[in-house]
Amino acid sequence: MTDPHQEGTPAGTSPADVDRRSAIAEVLGKEVWPADRDTLVSRAQENNATDRVLSDLRRLPEGQQFENVQDVARALGLGTEQQRF
Repeated sequence: MTDPHQEGTPAGTSPADVDRRSAIAEVLGKEVWPADRDTLVSRAQENNATDRVLSDLRRLPEGQQFENVQDVARALGLGTEQQRF
């Protein structure tokens, strides 16, 4: 039997994806958007991001604008929450 109070993982994503996306969001903040890869990497470096976060951000396509962390997660192939209708 599962604990009804246990946090669930949104459909379309895994706990590891949620952790990675959260780590990226934490170092980037809300003021950086929209931004391209180089801007995101610079902001992450300024905020002492982990090697993993920096590595992920450096894998983003060059010359593309990202509107939010969801865009970044999609570009990295991380699961994202499915839109509910």
